[in-house]
Amino acid sequence: MKLKLTMVYQKVPEGGYVAFVEEIPGVNTQGKNLREAKTNLLDALKLTLEFHRDRIGKKFSRKKKGIIREEFELVSV
Repeated sequence: MKLKLTMVYQKVPEGGYVAFVEEIPGVNTQGKNLREAKTNLLDALKLTLEFHRDRIGKKFSRKKKGIIREEFELVSV
């Protein structure tokens, strides 16, 4: 199974692009050009996932009974 996400880029009148991941609210950024916007967006996605992992990880620690945590890897294409 592959998880597909949609990165959206919009050229802005001031120059450059704004970008966001359609399926994950709050993952957005900007860049001077399309390449920079994409790089920044991938960084924003990584940071957002790390933030939520840390936040939720504290709430559902491995020491609690009945909690199963399983890591998986999402590979960028």
